[in-house]
Amino acid sequence: MLQALGLGADVEAVYRGMLADPSGGVAELGARLGLTEEQVRAGLDRLVDLDLLRPSRDCPGALRAVRPELGLELLLRRQEEELVRRQQELARSKAAAAQVVSEFAELRPNTEVDGAERLVGMDAIQSRLEELAHGLVGECLAILPGGALSEASLEASRPLDRRALARGIEMRSVYQDSARNDPATLAYARWLTGQGAQVRTSPLLPPRLLVFDRTVAVVPIDPANSRLGALCTRAPGIVASLITLFEQTWNAAVPLGADRPRPGGTQPTAAELDLLRLLASGMTDEAAGKRLGVSLRTVRRQMAALMERLNATSRFEAGLKAAQRGWL
Repeated sequence: MLQALGLGADVEAVYRGMLADPSGGVAELGARLGLTEEQVRAGLDRLVDLDLLRPSRDCPGALRAVRPELGLELLLRRQEEELVRRQQELARSKAAAAQVVSEFAELRPNTEVDGAERLVGMDAIQSRLEELAHGLVGECLAILPGGALSEASLEASRPLDRRALARGIEMRSVYQDSARNDPATLAYARWLTGQGAQVRTSPLLPPRLLVFDRTVAVVPIDPANSRLGALCTRAPGIVASLITLFEQTWNAAVPLGADRPRPGGTQPTAAELDLLRLLASGMTDEAAGKRLGVSLRTVRRQMAALMERLNATSRFEAGLKAAQRGWL
């Protein structure tokens, strides 16, 4: 139940056991919980690290359990602080990636200069992706925003992915949450996992990104229009920054086979929070929908549901109430 807060099943059991009866030693606690002494000691150490167990003032040398209303609030606060830190890092990586793309946008089409090549036209992009996929020896990383992928994109990717996976290449891909609502894209993602790839989803993604063997990266010149071309770079500093961006996105995403956890009560989901932040930044409904990979109708439906939940009669009032609740 508390795994989302960083407590494994054994650690949670030890915590509950200490709350119920802190008396007795490790052996007695293990006997009550059906755990080995090693599991109990590991659980106690973890609880001390999380500040859920503190030295007892009544019994020197013993530990006491911090009440859940205090201890779990501290854990939640730490998670919120970590999330803010990771979002700030992600924003810095996005800015660095955007600057790099801008700097190399003037390269002569399909000509490599200083380890970077500007690919113009879908044929040139597909040809280079086929070449890079053929030369893979270890790993391919992908961020695929926009929700549903076109049938042409899926058909072009399938033979490349099939050959790479058959050779034992490790593949990790992050799709937008809205891809779960598109049967063709969802079927393809499930096919990938069935072939041994790892797939996760996230409500909000940075621009499209492909990294081959951690040495070559391909990004769109204009994320809003992939048909304008792509930038292929081997510059170590640039590739390293893009790998960092991928890993941060991957760590925040949810495995394809798992349902994204929904907060209880009136708390917004992760997708709803992203929508609120985008609209609060001044984006139109249409622009926010494109960033989230969902339709304009979905954006308006989600906002209507949020306004009802906040008991707000206007979006302005909804924004104020969302800020008062700490959602923004």
